Amino acid sequence: MARRKRVMKKHQQMSDLYVHRRAKKGLVEQAADRMTAMFGSVLFLTVNAFFFFAWMLLNSGRLVPITALDPFPFNLLTMIVSLEAIFLSIIVLMSQSRAARIAELREEIDFQVNVQAEREITKILKMLDVIQRRLRIHPAEDKELAGMKRRLNLSTIADQVEHDQQ
Repeated sequence: MARRKRVMKKHQQMSDLYVHRRAKKGLVEQAADRMTAMFGSVLFLTVNAFFFFAWMLLNSGRLVPITALDPFPFNLLTMIVSLEAIFLSIIVLMSQSRAARIAELREEIDFQVNVQAEREITKILKMLDVIQRRLRIHPAEDKELAGMKRRLNLSTIADQVEHDQQ
């Protein structure tokens, strides 16, 4: 029960850190997040489609009383669309970069929590071993359990992960 409380406390600390991190966002990051959410909406798609359709209709010369500001092949519209794409890309990249930083922070916190949990589990296994000996219970030799009682070697695990990725 105490371990569960510690784990829950660590997760609460992680949540608090996340909230604090979000609150620390700069004005530019907040604006980029809002714009990314807005630009990723169906409303934005609809407005853009309507704008492009209206632009091409008004500048096609089919509406007789209106003089075309940007006749076919719509060079001005092409420039506007290109600029919009550039700005949208930059804004989305800003949001993704911040999201990646938050993901890295979460990953680091999860790693720390997992290492701590592993230490606690190893300690519990050792305590159970002592209890078994005091009660004169002699379980069958279990190599896997013996390995679990050893302290985790992070360098070995890192080397194994790197080796497996190659």
